Amino acid sequence: LDVVRGINFYVPMSNKTGVVRSPFEYPQYYLAEPWKYRLVCCYIFFLISTGLPINLLTLLVTFKHKKLRQPLNYILVNLAVADLFMACFGFTVTFYTAWNGYFVFGPVGCAVEGFFATLGGQVALWSLVVLAIERYIVVCKPMGNFRFSATHAMMGIAFTWIMAFSCAAPPLFGWSSTAVNFSPGSCTHPQPLPGSYVLYMFIIHFIIPVVVIFFSYGGGDKAEKEVTRMVILMVLGFMLAWTPYAVVAFWIFTNKGADFTATLMSVPAFFSKSSSLYNPIIYVLMNKQVRRPRAPLLPCVGLPIMPSVTVGTLVLPSCISAQGSSKLRALSLTAHRCCPRVPLFSFCLPPSVP
Repeated sequence: LDVVRGINFYVPMSNKTGVVRSPFEYPQYYLAEPWKYRLVCCYIFFLISTGLPINLLTLLVTFKHKKLRQPLNYILVNLAVADLFMACFGFTVTFYTAWNGYFVFGPVGCAVEGFFATLGGQVALWSLVVLAIERYIVVCKPMGNFRFSATHAMMGIAFTWIMAFSCAAPPLFGWSSTAVNFSPGSCTHPQPLPGSYVLYMFIIHFIIPVVVIFFSYGGGDKAEKEVTRMVILMVLGFMLAWTPYAVVAFWIFTNKGADFTATLMSVPAFFSKSSSLYNPIIYVLMNKQVRRPRAPLLPCVGLPIMPSVTVGTLVLPSCISAQGSSKLRALSLTAHRCCPRVPLFSFCLPPSVP
């Protein structure tokens, strides 16, 4: 494959027009049709509009309720912070540049966007690894009755950031480089990457995390019995988001000179960004411990997961303080005040939560 390299960009020559222009100065519609750039905008907007509020809500609920300030949840908060990094410093820039058809912020902005996008993704990835290790130690007990403390959680968080910096920082110091390539509106490492850096990223920042996760959750019968649906979805979400990108990038590296299009690399690259949406859904929305305290923040919408009390034969939300079946009218009024959507003389009837 013939390519054209600029100081801060890389463009494959296998395009319809044969025209190559700097992605910092001209729209790159010769690499992909304008509608594909608009499609990228819609996709990134979806990730921002869904991932941003979910992760912010996760932080709000965790900091508001003391019962959630447990060591293991520190890692979940770290995961939410990493996803917010990706949304605020990566997705917003990608949306704006894809809308314009070229990277309008110049080489410096490109380096900053690439750094923060990589940093956020790697912090999230290694947070999953720390969670996997914690689950293995607690469930399989290779260290006896080990208790995961706040100190261990903070050490795990520090580890995630160290590993993330070890992946995101090298291009800023000359090992590889961060540049605009053929992914519409996104800054990443130019293709083909230096061989040593490709092997480093593929082995240290993909293969090892995958091996650790699978070992942690498949190490014995006891672990298999106690593994939850949340854990299974975590593994599937991780593999679903990152495997296509890693495989395609490694294929390009091992098939130097092979012909490939912008779509071949762009689709898995942008699909990997969806991990910022999977994480809060899997770790928070499916976690009862985190989910229940959310009801006071979202009245009525959160009724199905609110703690409840039994009044006679009726199961009512715990926000209804009245007791006894002889005061149904008072109960109805209390329910209506607590949950305005509930009409008078009717009742919220969520399932009882143990």
